[in-house]
Amino acid sequence: MTRRSSTPVTKAKHKDWLFYEGQLSQEGFQHIAGVDEVGRGPLAGPVVAAAVIFPLKFKLKGVNDSKKLNSLQREKLFPQIKKKALSIGLGMAEVEDINKLNILKASLKAMHQAILNLKIPPEFVLVDGKQKIPHLRVPQMPIVKGDSKSQSIAAASIIAKVTRDKIMQTLHQQFPEFGFDQHKGYATKKHKDALKKFGPTPLHRLGFAPVKLSYLKSKEFNLGL
Repeated sequence: MTRRSSTPVTKAKHKDWLFYEGQLSQEGFQHIAGVDEVGRGPLAGPVVAAAVIFPLKFKLKGVNDSKKLNSLQREKLFPQIKKKALSIGLGMAEVEDINKLNILKASLKAMHQAILNLKIPPEFVLVDGKQKIPHLRVPQMPIVKGDSKSQSIAAASIIAKVTRDKIMQTLHQQFPEFGFDQHKGYATKKHKDALKKFGPTPLHRLGFAPVKLSYLKSKEFNLGL
């Protein structure tokens, strides 16, 4: 089947998790990856991205945007996705990347890395959000709120979320006073209170306002100002 160079522009009129994948398969694409990232909002920790390729027409019950699932639901779906997917790739932007590049560029970098880490090269990529991934040598289509519209993207969001949560649980052991195992780096009251009391750690993102304020206050304290 000959592939068209254009991307599908028709929008789904109802809840069809395979709408975009189905449109692309009709154009001749077989290995269609969904990619998403988790961790843009937290004050600390990395951004983790995942890319997932499912067999064509495969449906997995219960898959949804990771933010709409609780931890037990995500943990249950995680091994199912790993078992049924043709390929899964992971990418990560460390705090150093976020501080240097800014959060958007770091997130796009993590998604790019996730796609490159797929063992099966994708023929087309569905990207969560409104930004295209720079320097990606594969046709791609950004989908706003794609993790609520595409099964591949939703599955990627689950893989990324569970993976990042496990990373934050491990990092909690280095700085137990911050409670990373509970809030996973997000700006909860407990987290902000710990920042005021202890100052930022190497895991904190210096460009984020609460962290920057805490950093400046700690510098003033150390200088005796």
